[in-house]
Amino acid sequence: MPRLINFTVGGEFDDKKLNVFLRSGARLSYSLVSTLRRTDGALLKNGCRTRTVDTVLEGDIITVSLPDGKLSVEPVKIPFDIMFEDDDILIINKSPDIAMHPSHGHQTDTLANGVAWHLLNRGHSGAFMAVGRLDKGTSGIVVCALNSYCASLLSGNVQKTYTALCDGVPAGGGVVDAPIFRPDPDKTLRSCRHGAPLLESERAVTHYEVIESRGSMSLIRLRLETGRTHQIRVHMAFIGFPLVGDTLYGSGIEGVGRHMLHCSNVCFEHPITKKAMSFCAPLPSDFKKAFSKQTSL
Repeated sequence: MPRLINFTVGGEFDDKKLNVFLRSGARLSYSLVSTLRRTDGALLKNGCRTRTVDTVLEGDIITVSLPDGKLSVEPVKIPFDIMFEDDDILIINKSPDIAMHPSHGHQTDTLANGVAWHLLNRGHSGAFMAVGRLDKGTSGIVVCALNSYCASLLSGNVQKTYTALCDGVPAGGGVVDAPIFRPDPDKTLRSCRHGAPLLESERAVTHYEVIESRGSMSLIRLRLETGRTHQIRVHMAFIGFPLVGDTLYGSGIEGVGRHMLHCSNVCFEHPITKKAMSFCAPLPSDFKKAFSKQTSL
């Protein structure tokens, strides 16, 4: 079922082409405007069909019929924890044991499969448009857009805070500014060792703060300036404090079945209502177990 969104033309677009308003006023992408232009009845002005070359006036109501996304994965009934849902966004508290997208080892048991099934049963196309991703083994909040327009507005505009357990006791906190690259294109392993090839590396910046330390473990809060694959895991290992349970960049710990990383908070402006949105996901039970001496968890 297409999503209908109404926009009111402001004075700065009075007597301008509809195309100008759609791109600058409504902030629709070039590709979306092109799709709407070719779709019969996708654009209305004050309830009547219009074209992108037609002129708009201040106060005109422009109705845009956003196309459904294309189904890209097999819908499978997989339970997941929904924190919030409306016609434009879906907020999920992801379990650490589920992968985000189908891959060689996970074809039909991913969050994408579950969301596709859920959306189809709501009358949507079943498209999965997550704004950012969490590795398998990472738990916490995933923000999903339910149409391409909302996905484009949310991209780069969701502030996330992560909580992790690291092996060791960092001194208070700090910033890791070290480029990340992929030593072997056939492997997922990343590195940010000194001397990384400049043409193959990407700038990566991680802010971290120690919340509390107990024994040889520390509970830390992290914020990213960039969103590189495995960024937190690579950076914390790089400065000598790998995440607890991270066998790829550190070493395993008995009784810990995954790397201890959790997306605990997200904040963003709702792409349609413009309302400030904030969500918090409590630490999962395995965090509490791994850091059992931390009484305030």
